[in-house]
Amino acid sequence: MGTELVDWLLQHTSCVHSRVQAVGMWQVLLEEGVLNHVDQELSFQDKYIFYRFLEDEMEDAHRPNEEEKKESDEELQDTLLLLSQIGPDAHLRMILQKQPGQRTSDDLEIIYEELLHIKALSHLSTTVKRELTGVLIFESHAKAGTVLFNQGEEGTSWYIILKGSVNVVIYGKGVVCTLHEGDDFGKLALVNDAPRAASIVLREDNCHFLRVDKEDFNRILRDVEANTVRLKEHEEDVLVLEKSNSRGSSSSPLKYTVMSGTPEKILEHLLETMKLDSQFTESDPAMDDFLLMHGVFVPNSQLCPLLVAHYHALASQGSEQERMDYSLNNKRRVIRLVSQWAAINTDHLQEEDTSFNFLQDFYETVCEDSRLIPALKDHLPGLEKIVKQISDDDRPFRRKHKVLLRQFSTGSDRLLKRQPIRSTDEILFKVFCSDHTYTTIRVPVAASVREVIAAVTDKLGSGEELLLIHLGSAGDKEVLKSSDVSIFSSLSINARLFVCTRDQLNSLTPLPEQEGPSSGSMSTFELMSSKDLAHHMTLYDWELFDCVHEHELIYHTFGRQHFKKTTANLDLFLRRFNEVQLWVVTEVCLCPTLSKRVQLLKKFIKIAAHCKEFKNLNSFFAVIMGLANPAICRLNQTWEETAEQV
Repeated sequence: MGTELVDWLLQHTSCVHSRVQAVGMWQVLLEEGVLNHVDQELSFQDKYIFYRFLEDEMEDAHRPNEEEKKESDEELQDTLLLLSQIGPDAHLRMILQKQPGQRTSDDLEIIYEELLHIKALSHLSTTVKRELTGVLIFESHAKAGTVLFNQGEEGTSWYIILKGSVNVVIYGKGVVCTLHEGDDFGKLALVNDAPRAASIVLREDNCHFLRVDKEDFNRILRDVEANTVRLKEHEEDVLVLEKSNSRGSSSSPLKYTVMSGTPEKILEHLLETMKLDSQFTESDPAMDDFLLMHGVFVPNSQLCPLLVAHYHALASQGSEQERMDYSLNNKRRVIRLVSQWAAINTDHLQEEDTSFNFLQDFYETVCEDSRLIPALKDHLPGLEKIVKQISDDDRPFRRKHKVLLRQFSTGSDRLLKRQPIRSTDEILFKVFCSDHTYTTIRVPVAASVREVIAAVTDKLGSGEELLLIHLGSAGDKEVLKSSDVSIFSSLSINARLFVCTRDQLNSLTPLPEQEGPSSGSMSTFELMSSKDLAHHMTLYDWELFDCVHEHELIYHTFGRQHFKKTTANLDLFLRRFNEVQLWVVTEVCLCPTLSKRVQLLKKFIKIAAHCKEFKNLNSFFAVIMGLANPAICRLNQTWEETAEQV
């Protein structure tokens, strides 16, 4: 029965954590024909429903002997692990094959989670994605060359590729492009109510699609437009808002979520909707997102003038009292926004003269206005505190660059409390030549490759055109782009920077020091307490993590070369994971005797357990992944001895 099969999986493998996951694994076997429902149903159910294995139906089925049973038991765990990996996709297909009206709330949630990862739907709102979960239909085709629809036919559905690829074919032109997993097609004919503009032909076997039929598509489109507010200027959308109920109740006030717009209009909307009630302490997610992310689409050099313009804005109509009230509330909103902006962008204010000068001028303007408008005096202490803090603590620092000596090394400087690295900090760094000599340069941490090459060329007095090379310990070479920035902190472990001419590129060889250690540190390592080691690892990881600013995640995601900013603190935190992982692999592989390796494995397992106890998942997973490295996994005898002693 279905329930018994699910129970059996939960009892016999640790890789299954829920009954839903087990259902997906059995669904794989049902789709492959290994398992059959007595009534040939295509969906596996965790119910009192009977199933049978295909082999049981064969009259001449061979009964395995003891040796074959032993071999099967050894393969069982690998098979279950594979099923646990492909089971979720099978479970999703099973849900999508249900009629939309038969899907449960849990089914809809699983579909929604999948839609979050589909590229073609990334621009759609949460409301639209939720609507789609109830109307999507699963469609599959087995053979390449199948024509999904022809050019000129009436458009009846919108398709999203879940698996596989298709060719877009236009009469007289042939294949004009290929669409892959995550892409969509067929929407234009539905939106414009026009014939298909091209034919769609399957490029490979076994393609899977999500389909939305025309009636459902038009209904969702109508609902979206009914809940969408568009502000247009010169026939162009400058602000698009979506109505949403704040608590899901008809009695709750309507809220508007910003879907898209120009930076100026988004800022204007956020200021207009900002609550000024002194008792209101709940933060506005839209405002928080804008203040954190604005550098992607409106840098500080553009934002500061916009804030000044909004601060001085006057009402164009109304009585004198109404205009005065508008001006006061407008100034209070801008002051509150500037205070939040300054708190989040402290690093920018310390590094950018334009931003710092704006804040000083803004504070002086508010001081002057407070003499005429006493209500503004309540906002002065907060602004004064921010300006004073930056002026007293950071301006002297900004006038004199800090040199980071061995900042990225593994030397004794790690014993000192780590300070955040800033874009204006400077670093002394060795850059090697093809003959393994080196020159030391002093450049900003966020220096571009072009600036590094210029500094090296100046030191060497070379007139030749040089390349900057990332050379790994295995001899792998990467020619760095001239626009790359913050390259020092992003070097891989044991990698070095080399400069050479293009003719010398193939002759570059790693330094002897890049080969790594030739012996382990077991003799001193085994004397240390596992808990103490995990504790100090956690303290160090926290120091690294505490130095990472939210902006570095943005620079890392959107490309730091576009911002000319460093991500050194984030790079070092990510590098730490790789260092711990490599440390585990190196120590185990360099341990010469079986008994010592067993003790070492046990110690690393204890360290991982203590890291998890300290909630240090960074080092916990680094140690676990180090132990899962193929070089360690194949030490069968060591693992067998360890299992007997643990």
